[in-house]
Amino acid sequence: MTKNPKPPLSIAIVGAGMGGLAAAATLRQIGIDVQVYEQATRFARIGAGIQMMPNSMKVLRGIGIEQRVRDVSFAPYSHLNRIGDTGEITRELPMPETLYDAPYLCMHRGDLHDALLSTVPANSVHTAKKLVGLDQANGRVTLAFADGSQATADAVIGADGVHSMVRELLIGRDEPVHRGRIAYRAVFPAALMGGKDIGPSRTKWWGSDRHIVIYYTTRAKSEIYFVTSVPEPFEGLTRESWSAKGDVQQLRAAYEDFHEDVRAVLAACPDCHKWAIPEREPLPRWSVGRIALLGDACHPMTPYMAQGAATSIEDAAVLARCLQAVEGEDIEGAFAQYETHRKPRTSVIQAISSANTWMRDGSGGDTGWLYGYDAWTAPLDQPAAHAAA
Repeated sequence: MTKNPKPPLSIAIVGAGMGGLAAAATLRQIGIDVQVYEQATRFARIGAGIQMMPNSMKVLRGIGIEQRVRDVSFAPYSHLNRIGDTGEITRELPMPETLYDAPYLCMHRGDLHDALLSTVPANSVHTAKKLVGLDQANGRVTLAFADGSQATADAVIGADGVHSMVRELLIGRDEPVHRGRIAYRAVFPAALMGGKDIGPSRTKWWGSDRHIVIYYTTRAKSEIYFVTSVPEPFEGLTRESWSAKGDVQQLRAAYEDFHEDVRAVLAACPDCHKWAIPEREPLPRWSVGRIALLGDACHPMTPYMAQGAATSIEDAAVLARCLQAVEGEDIEGAFAQYETHRKPRTSVIQAISSANTWMRDGSGGDTGWLYGYDAWTAPLDQPAAHAAA
């Protein structure tokens, strides 16, 4: 008598951001039935840039979207660090593709999200699903949503960002630490610069108590993006919001003592958004039973190293490898191995990013541990590559 084949492992992913969609892609590659639940009613093309370093580009290569991303992205010559007022170069790291076996690309967040979304069947992504409850029983997890519906799966991945409801339901609410930092950001047509080129690199301009990062987001250099960190009161911005409008005149005033190249970009920018940059401490644990956290839900980072989305994407590859290694049997053991491998790396990156000293000057040390890491091949029985704490 022929035995019925075992049904594929089913995993529900809460959150359809970069990490959630990357996890859906990597888990589908190993034969897992994946359903993604997103609380937003639709996907909006938020006006922001994003940097994909070689460490995360290796994951995108493995899920088959590297070329799609290359086609729409700007490939900077280098990481360039300059003093805010004089323009003096303090450190430059050329980033040829041969350096870390993958490209370094700058792009619009919407283009990256679209590429990741293309890896998941449309009928596996469910919008307007705000999570309100989780229940583990008899080897299954039941998800309850605000619209009254429910779903069940063998396991759940919480990839629902800095305000993670999965994290709150698992380990309780964690309050952010506010250090009085505001980020202004904008994407605008490069044509508004009147023919002025911002240069071939991604440039970070350092002031004594503030900085601004500027780069192109498209291969054709048709869009410019900048993001800042400024000391400023943030009444009304107690949550990390991508939609709050900023005052572009106030922004320009905050950088009036910076180099003329910075002032030219801000003068051309028609409007901007702003959000608070609160911080969070590393979590004591990333999983409970058959529920695990990923990306910003478990290791939210300041944006100062461009590693928030990158480490979420790394998480996705490692999580899939850990689950594949147990062939869907010991899910809790796979989650434990995932955390043991990933947590030392992400905790160090959190700390370095919070200090905001990465590559500020020539004393920054080796970058290979960060950009050279390959989530597809790193030994899972060892902590992921990280700098000394």
